[in-house]
Amino acid sequence: MKCFVTGANGFIGSTLVSELNARGHRVKALLRPGADERGLRGAEFQRVTGDLTDRDLLVREMDGCDWCFHLAASYHLWQRNYAAMYATNVAGTRTVLSAAGQAGCRKIVYTSTVGCIGLPQALNGRLVPATETELLTTGQLSNHYKCSKFQAEGVAAELYRKNGLPIVIVNPSAPIGPGDWRPTPTGAITVSFLNRQLPAYMNTGLNFVHVRDVAVGHVLAAEKGRLGERYILGHREGNWTLHQLLTELAKITGLPVPRRQLPYSLALGIAKVSEALAWFTGRPPLATQAGVRMARDKMWFDPDKAIRELRLPQTPPAQAVAEAVAWFRANGYVKR
Repeated sequence: MKCFVTGANGFIGSTLVSELNARGHRVKALLRPGADERGLRGAEFQRVTGDLTDRDLLVREMDGCDWCFHLAASYHLWQRNYAAMYATNVAGTRTVLSAAGQAGCRKIVYTSTVGCIGLPQALNGRLVPATETELLTTGQLSNHYKCSKFQAEGVAAELYRKNGLPIVIVNPSAPIGPGDWRPTPTGAITVSFLNRQLPAYMNTGLNFVHVRDVAVGHVLAAEKGRLGERYILGHREGNWTLHQLLTELAKITGLPVPRRQLPYSLALGIAKVSEALAWFTGRPPLATQAGVRMARDKMWFDPDKAIRELRLPQTPPAQAVAEAVAWFRANGYVKR
């Protein structure tokens, strides 16, 4: 297949390009001028330099492509002005998906996030991991990133319903593994732990999944995904607390787990001070209120639908963590 990929230089995107290469598919990658392309070293692809807003460019370059994977997004938990984020995540999504439909792509895979799915509910004192049917409440739209992605997923669903575009939505959870150059928030926690710069942790939880499984899930969504459906790309056994992740890291490295659990109120206070300083310095805050508020809830999910319908692989989360540690060490992220 001939594939068009936006966000190809990101953590998931670069892993997807490698996976498409391995399966014999041809790749066109949309990259902005000056994009960080370290994750694409050694990959085979045709470069398209441009922007999500250039509809004419997109239609022209997508012509003849069988599949379109739209992964590009603006991810920030704090900015002075969020207009550019909405322009990228909402308007940009409409432009890319519409262009893919106009160009005649047979399958369009839109990358959303589990942040667009409702949080797990308690049943008999136990949290039940959420499925694709769990609706997000207004109160759970706790920051601009989630709001913009929620609106963007609505655009994708609307283009399927009203325009008949062949769209499948995937909702990755928290990817971990090799190739996390920037790194992502999960990767940043791992790096901080490896450098013994993590004095405390919050009582939160995520669904951890190997980044390669997420990339494979994108390909499987193009091959087998039902149009108009959304699929959680996560791991059935990946619902861990942050303390469990740190314990696994300790098991792999021999380093101690931080002893202190940071109270929510204190973490929120630190974030408020950090953001106030950011307004004066112009530098990103060390902690954000949006991040702390998201950490108040355990974001645990059930990927059974993707496992059942797509045959989503289930690499053990412990293996993903071990591969991430080895990669960060090999690439100079560990200073101590």
